[in-house]
Amino acid sequence: MADLANKINECFPSFNPLNSGFSPGLRVIDNSSDHIFFNLFNKKKDDKSCAQLLDEIVLESFSSLSVTIIASDTSIKNNIATSIAHIHTHDKLLIETIHHAVNVTSMEAELFAIRYSINQAMYIDNISKIIIVTDSIYMVKRIFDLSVYPFQVQSAAVLSDLCYFFNCHANNSIEFWECSSHLKWHLHNEVDKETKMFKPLPLYPCKNPWDFSKKCKSDDILNIWKMTFQSSNLKGNQFLDLVDNDNNIIKPTYVKEGSWLKVFGHSNSLCAHATRAITNHAPIGEFRLRFFSREEFKCPCNQYPIETRCHILHECGRFNEY
Repeated sequence: MADLANKINECFPSFNPLNSGFSPGLRVIDNSSDHIFFNLFNKKKDDKSCAQLLDEIVLESFSSLSVTIIASDTSIKNNIATSIAHIHTHDKLLIETIHHAVNVTSMEAELFAIRYSINQAMYIDNISKIIIVTDSIYMVKRIFDLSVYPFQVQSAAVLSDLCYFFNCHANNSIEFWECSSHLKWHLHNEVDKETKMFKPLPLYPCKNPWDFSKKCKSDDILNIWKMTFQSSNLKGNQFLDLVDNDNNIIKPTYVKEGSWLKVFGHSNSLCAHATRAITNHAPIGEFRLRFFSREEFKCPCNQYPIETRCHILHECGRFNEY
């Protein structure tokens, strides 16, 4: 029972930045941008006008057997996420998907619902257009985000399905429509109410909330990295340990952009200079003495025979103002 509880509470992989779907030249957004459409409502537009526009889209779509409409939503109760998607084709509810997951965020559950419903819809006979109605349109746009961010495992799966769908026929396309919950538009409202009807209870104790579980997993990764880095030859003899105001070594962390990236990250040139200083691969006398011994390695201040990193940081009069 304890082992099962630990497995229920562990964090699952959410990053997959090395997936080929995120590589330049292979990205769906690069090769098939004319097949993907996002429709966000103007904030100045009243709810009635938004609902009317969605109704028009539905009437037009239901008149065709080649279009499917998906409405999805998610709710979380007792630390269990319930994600539901309804897949409509030609004025009929063709497929209804319901999934429950422990220790996941609402965004991840919503993305999974969209991922699964796309996978189901693309295999319906003669479907050439998929329309997804969601109240998480900004989260959906992250599927095509090129930066490293959580939920990339889900995004990679969605991109793989879309790539297959677009390659099946040149006219295949997908549209994402924004529909906030307070609009109470009938297709989305049905899904929204259904997610709130469930009152699931975990089969095993969920002792930790998602954020705490994620922190524990991240701390474990950092501790393993610290032990590996300190006990191996990877660190080398030239690595500079950064210290705080109390002369304690600054340890790596994932909070607020880490220990030092928040200080150097705003400038590419400063980050490059800092990296050179930390690894002692800066174009100074000490480096030239190691690799180009025939070149001049004396410090220009004429107070030290070798221009070393330690001398520059702590003694050299040329840099006292820094």
